[in-house]
Parts: sequence; C-alpha cells; structure tokens
Amino acid sequence: MPGRIEKTVFISYRRTNFYTALAVYQDLTAHGYDAFFDYQSIDSGNFEKVILENIESHVHFVVILSPSALERCSEPGDWLRREIEAAIELKRNIVPLMMEGFDFGSPTTIQALSGNLAMLNTYNGLRLYADYFFDAMEKLRTRFLNVALEDTRSREVSAETRLASKTTKSLAKEAPQVESQQLTAEQWFERAYSLQEAKNFDEAIRCYTEALRLEPDLDAAHNNLGIILSDLKRNDEAEAAYRKAIELNPSYATAYNNLGLLFHENLKRYDDAKSAFYKAIELDPLYATTYYNLGNLLSDENLKCYEDAEVAYCKAIELNPSHATAYYNLGNLLQSLNRYDDAEAAYHKAIEINPSYTTAYNNLGNLLSNENLKRYSDAEAAYRKAIELSKAFPSGDMSLDIAYINLGQLYFDQGKWQEAITVLTDAIRVNPDSAKLYRQRGLVYQILENLELAQQDFKQAIKLQPDDGLTQMSLFGLLKKIGKDDEAREHEVRARKFAKSDTEYNQACFEVLCGNTEESLN
Repeated sequence: MPGRIEKTVFISYRRTNFYTALAVYQDLTAHGYDAFFDYQSIDSGNFEKVILENIESHVHFVVILSPSALERCSEPGDWLRREIEAAIELKRNIVPLMMEGFDFGSPTTIQALSGNLAMLNTYNGLRLYADYFFDAMEKLRTRFLNVALEDTRSREVSAETRLASKTTKSLAKEAPQVESQQLTAEQWFERAYSLQEAKNFDEAIRCYTEALRLEPDLDAAHNNLGIILSDLKRNDEAEAAYRKAIELNPSYATAYNNLGLLFHENLKRYDDAKSAFYKAIELDPLYATTYYNLGNLLSDENLKCYEDAEVAYCKAIELNPSHATAYYNLGNLLQSLNRYDDAEAAYHKAIEINPSYTTAYNNLGNLLSNENLKRYSDAEAAYRKAIELSKAFPSGDMSLDIAYINLGQLYFDQGKWQEAITVLTDAIRVNPDSAKLYRQRGLVYQILENLELAQQDFKQAIKLQPDDGLTQMSLFGLLKKIGKDDEAREHEVRARKFAKSDTEYNQACFEVLCGNTEESLN
C-alpha cells in the first residue's frame, strides 16, 4: 500500500523551552497542521493517558532538544523521556529540533540519552536558531514532515482524551503570538545553562541576566540563578531568586526543592527546609531527587528522624532505581543504625549502579572493618579498590589520602604496624602535601617506639597544617615523653589554643597529657 502524507504532529518539549515549543506549534497550525503540545499542564489524573494517546494519534513526533531539556532524562519516570520512548516504540516519524548548544556527542548527552533514547541521534534532525527560526520551520514543513509514510498510522483516542486535547488546543490557540525576543531569551537561557554546567558562574549569571532582560517571566532562569547564588553562598539573593521563580510559577516543584536545599545546607533552617521539600513533593510526587534531599534532611544529626529518612530514600530509589547516591546514603544511614547486613546490601547496590563510586567502596570498608563485623580481608579489598579508583579519577568523589588513611587504620587496628607504615609511606609518595598522612604515620612510629621518625612526621604535618590541634597535641605528648620540656611547652600553648574548639573527648585527652586529671574528668 503506497504511503501518504500526514499532517498530525505531537510536539515534545521541556518547560524551559516553552516559548520555542509554542512558536513551533503556532507555525505548524498556521500552515494547516493538526498539532498537539501540552500547553498548560494537563490534570495529573489524566496526564499519562492523554499524552500517550496523543502520541498514538499523531503521526509525526517533533522533539525539542536543548542542554536544559536533558536535565531529568536519566530518570526512568521523566515524561520527556517517556514521550520519546513511546514515539520510538510506535514508530512515529521522529524529528529532533536541536537548539543552540545541544550536542549528541557530548558526555552529558550520552549519559542522559541512555537505553532506547540513544537511538535519537540516528534520526535526521534540524538545527534551530532564534534568528533563523522561520527558515527552520519552512525546512521542517517542506522536508521533514512532507514525507509519505507507509508503516505509520494514527490511531483513535478515547472520549476522555479527545475532550482534554480539545481544551488544551483551545488554550494554546488563544495564546499570544510568540515574539522574537522570547525565542532569543530562551537561547540566552540555554547558553547560561551550559556555562552553569561548566561551573563558569560569572558568565552564566551574565547570560541568565540577559535572558531575563528580554523575558522577565522566565521562571527557570530565576530558579537557575538561585542555584548559582546558593553555590556562591549569596544566600539572601538565592532565596529571593527561588521565591521569584515560585511567584511566577506557583506549581514549580523544582524551585521548591532547591529552596529546601538552600534552607538545609546553607541556612540550617530545618523546619523551612522540610516545608519546602514537602511542597515540592505535593506538586510533583514523582520527582526522585526531592525524596533524596528530604532523606538527607531527615537523617541530619540535628533532626535524627531516621525512620522517616529511610522511607524517603526508599521512595527515591523506587522512583529512580538507578539512583546510586540514594543507595549510598541509605547505606550510611543503616550503618549508623547498626543494621549492618542492610547497609552492606545498599553499598553493594550503589557500586553495582556506579562501579567507579569511590566513597561507596570506602564506606563499605568502614562497615566491614568495624568491631562488630571484623571482616578485615573484605574491608582491605574495599579500601584497595577505593585507592585504585582515587588514583584513576583524581578529581572524583573522594580524596586519595582518605582511602589510604583508612587502610592504614585497618592495619593499625590489627596491630600490623609494618603494613600500616608501608601503606602510609606509599600514600605520602603519591600525596606529599597531606598533613593527615604524616600524622597517621607518626602515630604508628610512636607505637613502634621510633620516636625520632614520629617526631619528624608530626612536625611535617604541622608545617603543612599549623592549625591541626590533634597533631599539636600528639607532638606535645611525644616531646614531653622524651624530655624536651621547653619545646613541649611551646606546643602545649598551641595545642591548648586549638583544643578549645575541638571535641570534648579530645580536650579531655589533652588535659591527661598535661597531667590535669581533674580537668580531664570535667
């Protein structure tokens, strides 16, 4: 049966590219196309059915791709992802419209477009620039949509979907014509987004500011400015930016989530953080990241809502089974609750998802080496894997000296002094600027009564980190032991200065060294 030219188009897009999507819709409908796009979020109870049936009933599938569009594509329940997957499965005529900055070959894109979405780069796409928008639209209509399709047929939709679609199309039809400056504003937004991802915050702020000059109501630009300002610890400005985003879009779940992060991590306003996270969940109950952030808040030592934190982490994992960090933090929580088997399972799951997860290997080592398990050989293997990964990925999630110190401590706890010396010496060779490594090796030398080498290591550690009260304390005790009283008194003064801000336990240890038994007991 010969193919025929169809004029039904489903437009898939991320809300950050709303004006671009609306402009595409307006151009297509002006040229006789039956186009559908989610102009104003469909009621959540009908959303899935309406969206999927509209993909079935429209032969062409135009997806707008941009750097910001990929942000949640790695989540299994993300709707942009699900729309693309449905279009691929239904063999729609898929046409990617690629905005400025989008690159199929970038690592970020490859990571986001995993699974079936990796097929997207096999479809013929079209570059979309604000200054040449209508040229691109003409090419879209005459070349990409004006094709005879043999295997692709539209399907009937339910009465419920037909009614919801009619309402959506009616609202979209009444929308004001998109202006060129609104398209340019989204182009500036995408530039800013890419710069933000590259940690070029000054330029990102400049580009977001330009986007807002052109279109002050870009809620996503206010939200993303808030993220940058929060990272820069400009907390009042960050809060104002998030609140502006919410004022413009009261249903903006991501802005509430980010406001919660600001309250928790920067401002320590725990009740406000909790309220913000719960509001985000109310608005978007399928956003795994908010449940993860809520878990971090509830497990904070200032709240200690451990059962609720576990529930939040498990919900994040349910929504996004590939959320390695949620498994990792769940493991940390379970370890602190002495649920060792469950903690081990969580760490292993995090590692299964992310085989390069250095801190997961390190904390697995901490778990296996604790006094209740004493699985020293398994712990050693975990620490050595953490060391291997830290060497391979020096800019990764954990510094190399931590894994070395923990492996050294493992040998230390077993009384394997020479093995501890060997490991710490290897570590110093790799990272000669780590005060912690010198201090740790100095402690081992002190146990072995090699007081000269211990003294050298303590002094080198202090040279690298003069404000390290623990090392000052260790050197003070050593000098006192070998009779260097004058030098010991010098370090006693320094140690006392730093001990005041240390833990009560370490303060007590210091007073013991000084011979102040009563003060130590206090």
